Amino acid sequence: MTAKRGLLERLAQGPVICAEGFLFELERRGYCSAGEFVPEVALENPEALRMLHRDFQRAGSDVVQAFTYNGHREKMRVIGKEDVLEPLNRAALRIAREVADGNPSGEPDLMAGNISNTNIWNPEDPTTQDEVRGIFREMCGWAAAEGADMLIGETFYYRGEALAALEAMKRHDLPAVVTLGVMADGRMLDGPTPAETCAELERHGADVVGLNCFRGIPTFMPLLREVRAACSGPIAALPLPYRTTSEHPTFFNLPDDDTCTCPAPHGRTFPTALDPLFMNRYEVRQWAEEANALGVSYLGLCCGNNPMLTREVAEAVGRVTEASRFSERMQHHFMYGSHERLPEHMKAQGARA
Repeated sequence: MTAKRGLLERLAQGPVICAEGFLFELERRGYCSAGEFVPEVALENPEALRMLHRDFQRAGSDVVQAFTYNGHREKMRVIGKEDVLEPLNRAALRIAREVADGNPSGEPDLMAGNISNTNIWNPEDPTTQDEVRGIFREMCGWAAAEGADMLIGETFYYRGEALAALEAMKRHDLPAVVTLGVMADGRMLDGPTPAETCAELERHGADVVGLNCFRGIPTFMPLLREVRAACSGPIAALPLPYRTTSEHPTFFNLPDDDTCTCPAPHGRTFPTALDPLFMNRYEVRQWAEEANALGVSYLGLCCGNNPMLTREVAEAVGRVTEASRFSERMQHHFMYGSHERLPEHMKAQGARA
C-alpha cells in the first residue's frame, strides 16, 4: 500500500478535492427524506452510503467525508431518535474509513470527521451556545476515536458558532477545515463579513478556511475573492452548482422561470424543485479552473453535487481519475460525432433533429 500523505502535505503539493453534497444526492437516490435531511442511511442502508463514497472517490475526491451532517444531538431529538445518535455517527465514520483505506489507486484517501451548523446557535443565549459546544465536542470525540485523519466544520452562518466548532476541533491533534455558509445579505448573521471571519478562524488555528453551500457559483465567487485576499493559508471553496443571481444570491429563494407548469407545493424551488436551475458540467469545470487560478487549493461542490461534477472539478486541475475513463467522447456519437464510420445522412440530422 502506498504511504498516505496528510492534508497539509497534499495541499503543499497541489489541489485537494473534497466531495460534499451527500444530503441532496442521497435524497435523489431514495435514501434520505427531503426537508428532514437526516443521515440515517449510515444505519439503514450502509451499502448505499458506501457506494456514494466510492463513486465520489472514483471521480477524484481525495477526502472521504463521513456523512454526519445533521447527525447531531439536536436534529436527532427533532425526529425522536436521539437513542441512535452515537451508533449513527460511528457507523458513518467507519464506512468512510473503509472506503478511504480501500482506494484502489494505491494511496489511501483522507477520512474526515464532520460537524456542521446546528440551527440552534443564538448569539444572545449562552444556554444554546453551551449546548452547541457540547454537540461539537461529542461528535469530534467520536471522529477522533474512529481514526479520522482530519476534521471538517462546515456551513456555519454565525461567526460565533464557527469559532465554537473550531475550538472543539482543536482539542484533537488533527487538521481542521472550517467553511462558512453565507446568506443573502453577504455577512455572517452576527455581524462580520465572511472574509473577516475566515481571517479570524485562521488566526485561531484553522488549517484551511473558506466558504461552502448556500450560494451558487455566480454569487459565490465575489465573496471567495475577498476571503482569498484576507487570508494567507489554504482556502476552501465548495459552492452550489445552481444558477443563483444578484437578485437571488442563495438557493433558498431562487425562483424558477415562467415555464414551470407545476411549482412545488411548499411555494419555493428549494429544496425539491431546483432541477431546472442546475449548472452544466462545462460551467462547473470553468469555475474550478478559475478558482484554482485564484490560488484556491481545497476544491469541491456542496448541495447538488454528484460524481460527474466532482470529476469535472478534478479534471479541471489536471487530474486523471478512475472515472476519467468514462469522460465524454463525443466523436463517437451517432449524430454529432466525427468518426469515419458515422454516416453523413445521420450526422446531417444534428442541426435539425
